[in-house]
Amino acid sequence: MAYTPELSFEKSCVLRRIAWSLHKPMTYAIEWAFDELVKNLDAQAICKACKDPTQCGTCPFKAGRL
Repeated sequence: MAYTPELSFEKSCVLRRIAWSLHKPMTYAIEWAFDELVKNLDAQAICKACKDPTQCGTCPFKAGRL
């Protein structure tokens, strides 16, 4: 990872509650949340807005990899 994102107190609390509901650590919960986002976002819109086409071969939006 290029940098560690800082979460607001509110978002950290939300993530903690998601983790509790999954009976998993917060690191798992944040990855789970991203997996769920990938499933539910418009992949074409993401690809159209993308500024790094060098990653298309491994991008989950390109081929529904998740």
